[in-house]
Amino acid sequence: MTGDRLTKATVAECALRLADAEGVEAVTIRRLAKEQGVTPMALYWHFKNKDELLLGIVDHALATVRADPAAGDPWQKRLRTVFEAVVAVMREHPALPTLLHAVDKTQTESFSRATNDTLALLSDAGFTVEEGYWIATHLLNAAMGLVAGEPGWCPPGMASEDAAEWRRQKRLRMSLLPADRFPMMIEYAASVGDVPDVDRYYAFCVDLIIAGVEAMAASR
Repeated sequence: MTGDRLTKATVAECALRLADAEGVEAVTIRRLAKEQGVTPMALYWHFKNKDELLLGIVDHALATVRADPAAGDPWQKRLRTVFEAVVAVMREHPALPTLLHAVDKTQTESFSRATNDTLALLSDAGFTVEEGYWIATHLLNAAMGLVAGEPGWCPPGMASEDAAEWRRQKRLRMSLLPADRFPMMIEYAASVGDVPDVDRYYAFCVDLIIAGVEAMAASR
């Protein structure tokens, strides 16, 4: 990447890929300059410091999360669409939860736009703005939790070829629990060694979470 092609978006994208691969702590102006083949001063033209850079990464990562409050679909469908978009971006970028905790995300255009649109459609559902913000916050945290709890999860840095053995050992440990105290855990252990159906997991959990919001709205 030469200096004349460097843009704010390309810097943010490079930083996001680096954070996903090596962790947020690996993202520095100097490291990014090296990755882009430019001097650090070229990056300061777009981001004055690391704090601005981290905000820029979050803004870039959430750019695809949209909830159009003027769309003709019912609010339930629009809420599901925006929640699925948040889950998708979390799955694609494992560094994003750490980044969201590291910055004031309300300073980014993408987060503020998505939240504002979500509040508008939750208002259509009969919630107050304050309640809508609680729900929006819950959905964001739920998306992080779904990705963190994805079945088949293995310790960081574990090679994919070692995952099957890791699951086998985990299944064995669970199956050796006292049967009189943990019968359901032992029953569940039988599935731990299998390759998980990740898409079914996410579809089920999205249904679960959205159904909770729908049920609360219907009870009003």
